Amino acid sequence: MSDIPLKIQLKTIPNNPGVYQFYDVEDKILYIGKAKNLKKRVSSYFNKNHDYGKTKVLVKKIHSIKHIVVPTESDALLLENNLIKKYRPRYNVLLKDDKSYPWICIKNERFPRIFSTRRLIKDGSAYFGPYTSGRTVKTLLDLIKGVYPLRTCNYDLSKEKIEAGKYKVCLEYHLGNCKGPCEGYQTLEEYSRQVTEIKEILKGNFKESLRHFKEEMAVLAGDLKFEEAQTIKEKIEILENYQSKSTVVNPKINNVDVFSIISDDAYAYINFLQLSHGSIIRSHTMEIKKKLEENDAELLLLAIVEIRQRFNLMSKELYLPFKIDVAPEIKITVPKLGDKKRILELSERNAKYYRQERFNQIKIIDPDRHTKRIMGQMKKDIRLSVEPRHIECFDNSNIQGTHPVAACVVFKNGKPSKKEYRHYNIKTVEGPDDFGSMEEVVLRRYKRLLMEDEPLPQLIVIDGGKGQLSSALKSLDVLGLRGKIAIIGIAKRLEEIYFPEDPIPLYLDKKSESLKIIQQLRNEAHRFGITFHRNKRSKAAIDSELETIDGIGGKTVEELLKTFKSVKRVKEASMEKLTESVGFSKAKKIFKTFNK
Repeated sequence: MSDIPLKIQLKTIPNNPGVYQFYDVEDKILYIGKAKNLKKRVSSYFNKNHDYGKTKVLVKKIHSIKHIVVPTESDALLLENNLIKKYRPRYNVLLKDDKSYPWICIKNERFPRIFSTRRLIKDGSAYFGPYTSGRTVKTLLDLIKGVYPLRTCNYDLSKEKIEAGKYKVCLEYHLGNCKGPCEGYQTLEEYSRQVTEIKEILKGNFKESLRHFKEEMAVLAGDLKFEEAQTIKEKIEILENYQSKSTVVNPKINNVDVFSIISDDAYAYINFLQLSHGSIIRSHTMEIKKKLEENDAELLLLAIVEIRQRFNLMSKELYLPFKIDVAPEIKITVPKLGDKKRILELSERNAKYYRQERFNQIKIIDPDRHTKRIMGQMKKDIRLSVEPRHIECFDNSNIQGTHPVAACVVFKNGKPSKKEYRHYNIKTVEGPDDFGSMEEVVLRRYKRLLMEDEPLPQLIVIDGGKGQLSSALKSLDVLGLRGKIAIIGIAKRLEEIYFPEDPIPLYLDKKSESLKIIQQLRNEAHRFGITFHRNKRSKAAIDSELETIDGIGGKTVEELLKTFKSVKRVKEASMEKLTESVGFSKAKKIFKTFNK
């Protein structure tokens, strides 16, 4: 994105948690930071005066900004740590050392010990984390030790040594914190069952533990031991906010390249994540302009070859959204669930955000290109012969069969043209008849446009299914416009799109921009029609309330509303004021009705 001016890059950054990277004019990384809200955090560098000279110099050198979107703030913290250690940017002072965030280790041994560590040793031990908060680690270990008696010694508790009586129980056994497996007082089966339950707690399944803590807190509060109850409350809050797994750090995934692809009619966006020793250490998204009718598999293969050469990647396993032939020595994995699937979804999410940013940037830099792309997509999706630069949508409103009205809204170049919106009172149809109303309003609309020699739309959208569409077609036939204007119907239930004389509806992708514009048209027509209908009904309700008074007719109602502006003020008016407006005789009837 370095070709995009910095001001525009700032406008299109997402409001998600993630890590941002500042680059200079030579594409050298200057600074890595994490944020709960990327847009707010990055913008803050450019929206205020900085006290530190170092920050001022950094901001002056920034030429481009890249970011990686992640699910949570904790993930952003861990990813920032990985990337700073990998790239050691000049303007990052913290996290450059070899310290890492803590893990909880369940040691691979008979009667496993459970403890916190900052070092991962590949000896078959189970590691949970990493944790961005030391308090979370302490709370979890306290919880585990409070519920399960575990050994803390580092003896080799082999079967032979226990049977030979090599060890004696220590103080922890006498305090009730350990059941004495060193002397054979606790079986390996019982201890292993405890470890299995502890693993569930570390995965985030601790409903029972939370219930136990809440009961304990209630008892302490009942005994007026508020300080101790507060300590328990803090532990509950930490556990409730506990994230059992990180997407960006996973010791089970080692030296893997992850690729995903998102494409549209004109471009493909390929995101790449590099994982080393269970941590994301690089992210890159590339944009490929489609030249021929390439499919996603061909474009993904092209990107994989280019990215692996550019970054000199040597990994022997790739996670991909679908199978493709890369090279015989490379293992291809298509994740279906679990940790591998989550990391692929993270890659796809970053490809989608990159694509959205590019769209937003084009909207600012070259609005016509953006419009042309959307119109081209609509032409293709809805099988039109021309781009639908001028679209009109019709909707009927006749709640409970009263005051039938219709609305026509107009979109030009995919945007509402509100000055061209039109309301219609239904004149020729009696009662709630959607089909008849649609036929009338379409006839009136295009008869007038033809008479006034006004331009006709390229597409008509009818809010409704086959019935409403057929009614609108009758009017186009009468006017000789069948085949000259494209027309479709959209049914609300499943967003089916109907074409004339085609019984099988079209289902557009729920995320497609073509469907979004059609939905926006339909919703706008519905809103515009409903507003008109409500105003008409409320006016009728007001008129009827005054007209129910014996001897008060339409002209008197009109005079009253002209003077008092609302029925409420008529009700509150004094006899003198009413007499001034409509005379003594009528004033007496009105006053008597509202002041019984």
